[in-house]
Amino acid sequence: MALLDILEFPDPKLRTKAKPVTDVNDGIRKLVDDMLETMYDAPGIGLAATQVDVHKRVVVIDISEEKDQPLVLINPEFTPIDGEQEYDEGCLSVPGYYETVTRVERIRLKATDRDGNPFEMDCNELLSICIQHEIDHLDGILFVDHISKLKRERIKAKLVKAHKAAAKARR
Repeated sequence: MALLDILEFPDPKLRTKAKPVTDVNDGIRKLVDDMLETMYDAPGIGLAATQVDVHKRVVVIDISEEKDQPLVLINPEFTPIDGEQEYDEGCLSVPGYYETVTRVERIRLKATDRDGNPFEMDCNELLSICIQHEIDHLDGILFVDHISKLKRERIKAKLVKAHKAAAKARR
């Protein structure tokens, strides 16, 4: 397994729409393992392949306190069931920033697991939020796209400044 580099906003590669996985093979399973290791190390509760510059429809999630219940979603899609919820979302690609985002409360998830088996499940609360957040990544959407343009531009400016300072410090 290997730790992968996580792209950070405003990197334009985060806007790439991921392509469906046509074959769940050893390469996809290695990607899943590397993504899980990267997510746990970050630490985070979800990671989309787009965030590690792999533009395939693959997501890993683990919302458990013990970090021992990984959920692998290949080619995930969801259907809203009902309700609306607000949550202060953060993102490994937008480090250090949290903003309130409104999402669907209950969803019906359809995906394929790491062994190539299709499955469906109803999700709510944090799991529902996380799934919607990660599927947004696969579609080139970031949580900051759900907030005001002014807040988004402020966050972008601060991250650009931090990236420049980090690059200068490395020289």
